[in-house]
Amino acid sequence: MDWTGILLGALGLALGGVLKGATGAGAPILAVPLLAMLYDVPLAVAIFTLPSLMANTWQGWRFRRHQLTPGLTWGFALAGAAGAGVGSAMLVGLPSDALLLGVAGTVFLYIGFRLARPDWALGLGLATRLAAPAGFAGGILQGAVGVSAPVSITFLNAVQMERAAFIATISVFFAAMSMVQIPLLAAWGVLTPTRALLSAAAILPLVAAMPLGNYLARFIAKETFDRLILVLLALIALRLVLSVTL
Repeated sequence: MDWTGILLGALGLALGGVLKGATGAGAPILAVPLLAMLYDVPLAVAIFTLPSLMANTWQGWRFRRHQLTPGLTWGFALAGAAGAGVGSAMLVGLPSDALLLGVAGTVFLYIGFRLARPDWALGLGLATRLAAPAGFAGGILQGAVGVSAPVSITFLNAVQMERAAFIATISVFFAAMSMVQIPLLAAWGVLTPTRALLSAAAILPLVAAMPLGNYLARFIAKETFDRLILVLLALIALRLVLSVTL
């Protein structure tokens, strides 16, 4: 048994839980690339399905009263679920190296956009009209490489929501995608019984670390937290590229 890989994977899930507890999102940004670096993208995506469903269902229910509009929340989430179905088919059909490079490229895209356009903003009316196409694009990324952040988080950040409204919206989005991914990945042999057990076990480090993130968010400036995450993401993405090219 590869205990080093298991411990590093658990650490990645815990760090993802800290990030999710602090910001309401971002757990896949850390956990999936790290798991993909240790193993492969299909396993990483499969392992993250059950933790994502549980954590986001809980947060979505807890913050349900903070949704801005049903059109934005549900248009974004349902389109994301449809996109996740398309992306899951891509996950099954694409070669492993292409998926690894896809994860790395997605992370670099997210970093680049955050650095280039930190103050990009959308009005609520326009955001509601764009919710479905943005959700569908984010869902494809989530299904194919397990990371929707370049579209989903960037889009919702641009609406400049309060933290509670952001958590209410992004949690419904992730939960909807997980409910599509789980049966599809099981039917296509990606979420095997063994991986389902690993995914169930992965719930523990993710959920256990979320209260720590919620606590740290009171003392660490959001800008400092964001910079640390971007540096860590850059290192992980670079490692993924090197694992394919060397």
